[in-house]
This record gives sequence, structure tokens and C-alpha cells, in this order.
Amino acid sequence: MNNPVFIRPDWSAPDNIRACVTTRAGGVSCDEFSSFNLAMHVEDQPQHVQRNRQILAEQLHLPAEPLWLEQVHGTQVVDASRAQSPVQADASFTVENNVVCSVMTADCLPLLICNRQGTKIAAAHAGWRGLQAGIIEATVDALQVSAKDLLVWLGPAIGPAAFEVGDEVRAAFVADMADASGAFTASKPGHWLADIYQLARLRLRRKDITAVFGGDFCTYNDPQFYSYRRQAKTGRMASLIWRET
Repeated sequence: MNNPVFIRPDWSAPDNIRACVTTRAGGVSCDEFSSFNLAMHVEDQPQHVQRNRQILAEQLHLPAEPLWLEQVHGTQVVDASRAQSPVQADASFTVENNVVCSVMTADCLPLLICNRQGTKIAAAHAGWRGLQAGIIEATVDALQVSAKDLLVWLGPAIGPAAFEVGDEVRAAFVADMADASGAFTASKPGHWLADIYQLARLRLRRKDITAVFGGDFCTYNDPQFYSYRRQAKTGRMASLIWRET
């Protein structure tokens, strides 16, 4: 019997919104992918990934197969009710019931988004490149919702004490947004510890979005999560959101 462990967002979403993030626990994958890897592109055995996806659907009573994205650290956003897996994008949205938006991560930041009326949802994948390029802004724009009506949950990502980057990363963020400098702490010459949660909040604030939840995880330091920085050959968690009728 497989018993996946799911993390549920602690946010004030409407009653018809379902959302969760998987952890490593509860699947059939072996070795470095142990055990609930949901990604096909990481050299795990395809039959194990497929079984894990079946377990996911069974345990969550998913209304449909999630839209699995081919994530490229860009800013492409697709309509999940029209796209087919796999599609190259880093976010998806829908206004339809029983359509499952999903992103996969192992240190990058997943964002789950809905409006207060429970009529629109989105899931976005924000590594530092996509975050700096504007994936959050592109996802928000795709929803076409007033900022005051949006709720955002920041899922498990690498924490500010573990995410070391070079001068070029800090420079890219600060050039675009001067107050991003506060999200970086010097660690050693030419290197900085970056707070990806703070960087995301700054981007959301620039879109006038203030109802932001979550952001208190660290995938690198918490063994219940996959972490690419901790172990390059590893699996992926999934962050999912859907609307029920």
C-alpha cells in the first residue's frame, strides 16, 4: 500500500479550489528517485513514473490527467483546457472545472494561484531565470483578474540559507528592480545567498498582489523534498491545482 504525503496550501482559497504539493513519500521509484518521482525526463524508469502518476490520481481523486509541462525556465503560459501534454511552457491556467494545472520542481519555486471567486486558477514554475524574465507577471496577465482578487501560494523551494548564486544573477535582478538587492546576502567573493521567496513577493507586489501565502520551506535542507542542488540526479515533486464543480 502506497501512502503519499501531500502538503496542502494554508491559504484562504474558495471551497471549490483543490491544491496540493507532493513530497518524496509514497511511490515506487528506486534509488536516487525514491520514491514518488513524477517526472519522465530525469532518467527514472518510465514504468515507475507512470505508476506514481496513477497513485497520484487515485489518492487525490483527480478529475483528469494533469497537464504535464515541458518546463524550459521561460515565460510561456498556456491554457490547460486546450493544451496537451507534454507542452513546452512554464505555467498554465484555466477557467474550466475539472482541469488540472501542474508544475514540477526540485528547488525551483512553484506558485499556485486562484481568484477569490474560484473561477480562475494557475500554476507556475519559477526558477531564477524564469522569475527574472517575468514568468510571474506573464501568468498573472494571462488570468485577466484584478490584483485585489488574486490569491497566491508559494510552494516548497530552495531556502534563502541554501540558494547561492553568482554576481551575474544578482545584477540581473537588481537591474530590473532596484529593491531586489535586499533579497541577496553576500556569502563569499562573487557569490550571494538569494531569497527566491522574497524575489517572488517583490514581483507580485509590483503587480499589486498582496494576498501571498506560503514561502516557508527549504527543499535543500528538508529531506522530504527532492533537491537538484543537494543531488543532481533526483526526482521531481508536483504542485497541482484544479477547480471542482
